[in-house]
Amino acid sequence: MDVVDVVALGESMVTFLPSRPGRLADVPSFDRAIGGAESNVACVLAAAGHSARWVSRVGADGFGQHLIERIAGYGVDVSSVSRDPARPTGVYFRTAGERGTGAHEVAYYRAGSAASAMSVRNVDPAAVRAARVLHLTGITAALSDDCRALTGTLTAPRPGRPLLSFDVNHRPALWHTPGGPLVLLDLARRADLVFVGEDEAAQAWGVTGGPAAVRAALPEPAVLVVKQGEKGATAFRNGRAVSQPALHVEVVATTGAGDAFAAGFLSGTLRRLPLRDRLRLGHLFAAAALTTPGDLATPPTRDHADRLTALDDTAWGRLRLAPGWTQAERATEEANPP
Repeated sequence: MDVVDVVALGESMVTFLPSRPGRLADVPSFDRAIGGAESNVACVLAAAGHSARWVSRVGADGFGQHLIERIAGYGVDVSSVSRDPARPTGVYFRTAGERGTGAHEVAYYRAGSAASAMSVRNVDPAAVRAARVLHLTGITAALSDDCRALTGTLTAPRPGRPLLSFDVNHRPALWHTPGGPLVLLDLARRADLVFVGEDEAAQAWGVTGGPAAVRAALPEPAVLVVKQGEKGATAFRNGRAVSQPALHVEVVATTGAGDAFAAGFLSGTLRRLPLRDRLRLGHLFAAAALTTPGDLATPPTRDHADRLTALDDTAWGRLRLAPGWTQAERATEEANPP
């Protein structure tokens, strides 16, 4: 297999977005989109100029074909996605809810999906390991016993293993056994780079007290990124902690912002940028997702992102990002006070 910058393994689903606000019971029609934590990361990285491969399984149905075509359209290698004739492609519906709050109804139809049948027996290890970075999330481990065994195998230490990126993505509703948090903790401890929300750490592991407390509970990863919502994010590496505040964003929808943040940080990692710049790229990529209604948003161009990343702290704090900002030559900003 050709070596790519990033391989992302996990389930993607067809997403149905409401044509107007309201309860699922009242919305008359939906627009079709795609969504999936790992494929989101792959698509955003490909749009940002990196080579990416998505590894998964989909049903031998129209929804599976739609996923493959849409994700390939972002420039992602989908040659290692298998078609399962016996299981369907997962789908989900969500409402618009209260814009910007994340409070919305979601109805998943993913039980018994083709992706939940991923296992060490049907995933090509060469396709997964031919990468500079292998990106996984805790969602995959929750899908089935086979998926959990697969993530355990992929995270096991071995010679030549790619840099292992792991987004905890704690989803309590997906876990059918009480041991989910411990599985996630074990996977995180095996990874080289871990993304976890401060709220996730509290919910899953009872860790409170801020980013330093999360680092104390997770000392093993070489790099730990603790996401703090509107406050920003803190990254730990080599005994150092670097924090960057979040941006002021006119939020349209929150779905996909965490995946975009991970993609931005990974982009900076692949480019060997300083921790500060990696965090800022994460915030900028997340802002692109926050200012669009779907799960996926095209990130700013590299030149545009690099200009914003290079701003001094005062100018960074004055950035104001509204819908459409990634298409502008420069974001609306107050870099030069009167």
